[in-house]
This record gives sequence, structure tokens and C-alpha cells, in this order.
Amino acid sequence: MGAGVEKKLARMGIRLPDAPAPAANYVPFVRIGNVVHVSGQIPMTEDGMVCGKLGAGMSLVEGMAAARLCAIGLLAQIKAACGGDLDRLVRVVKLTGFVNSAPDFTDHPKVINGASDFLVEVLGDAGRHARSAVGAAALPLGVAVEIEGIFQIE
Repeated sequence: MGAGVEKKLARMGIRLPDAPAPAANYVPFVRIGNVVHVSGQIPMTEDGMVCGKLGAGMSLVEGMAAARLCAIGLLAQIKAACGGDLDRLVRVVKLTGFVNSAPDFTDHPKVINGASDFLVEVLGDAGRHARSAVGAAALPLGVAVEIEGIFQIE
């Protein structure tokens, strides 16, 4: 699947970034057998982090775009966990998404759809996953979204 994934990403104009190093005392992923748990990824662009609060100045579309960036970060970490070979990715098992949101914001699942839809677009059925979408009063560094994931690899 990996060569196809890399080609599909390239056709979409997406180049996976190098997997970022952790910002504190934790590891970016833990592999147990054929399951990889990836630490929370934040939305990063070449210009920096995407910060904001959904329902308080940040639109749903902007939040979905931030979640998509988190999914790109997750794929970068999985590529690293697979020694650079995305052919080893079998499926996305579960995502947990955290949305920096105002108290009355209730569209957390729609925000995390930005990641879910992207993974299905790139991976097909292997991108379909279980999921949680949770609102938070604040996220580290003021980012709009943070998403962690569990993946099955060969």
C-alpha cells in the first residue's frame, strides 16, 4: 500500500514532513507487536503552528483544515515507525481528536472529520477507523487541534 500512498500524496500535492521530535519527555510513537500508538500531533505548516479556538474566532472550515494537518503529521510518524516504508501500514485503528473550543461549541466531530476524511481519501478502506472527538478549554501552545492515533502495521 505504501508506494501507492506516497504516490497518491504526491498527486495531491502533499509531501510528508520529517516526523517531528517530541517537545518534552515522551516518545513520538510506541510499537507493540503490529500496533503503533502515535503521540498527539498538532497542526503544523511551513510557517508554524495553527492556533485558535473553534467557536471563538476560528471557523469550522479552518478547524477541519487544522485536523487534516494533524493527520499528515500522524502519517509522517507512521512512516518513521515503519522505517520509511509506508507499505507496512495496514490500517488506521483509532483516532482521538482534541479540539480547542469555546464552551458553547458542539461541532467537535465535524472538526475531526478533517482528519478522518483525509485518511480515507488517501488510504481508502484502510483509513476507516474508530474515533473520539473531544472539546478542550485549551490545548498546548494554543493550537486549534491535537490528534493521536493507533495504527496497525506489518
